[in-house]
Amino acid sequence: MKLNNGFIAHSDGEDKLLVSTGAAKFSGLVRSNQTAGFIIECLEKETTEEEIVAKMTEKWDVSAETAGRDVRKIVEQLRKIGAIDD
Repeated sequence: MKLNNGFIAHSDGEDKLLVSTGAAKFSGLVRSNQTAGFIIECLEKETTEEEIVAKMTEKWDVSAETAGRDVRKIVEQLRKIGAIDD
């Protein structure tokens, strides 16, 4: 899976922004926290949920179970707005 070309990821200080372009059905801006921003950064390249979870457990002191729950939640939300290509 990968971030859809109809969205542009942008860092604004500590916030990660996901901006839809005219090519996306969703129209607007998504402002994310640090965790969601990290997941979005991972999605800029082709990846899997498992790979993102592994990167999160390396970066932060978090269990794979907790990281997996966060990844699934964020990925589900991004899919709802059409931001992910599978």
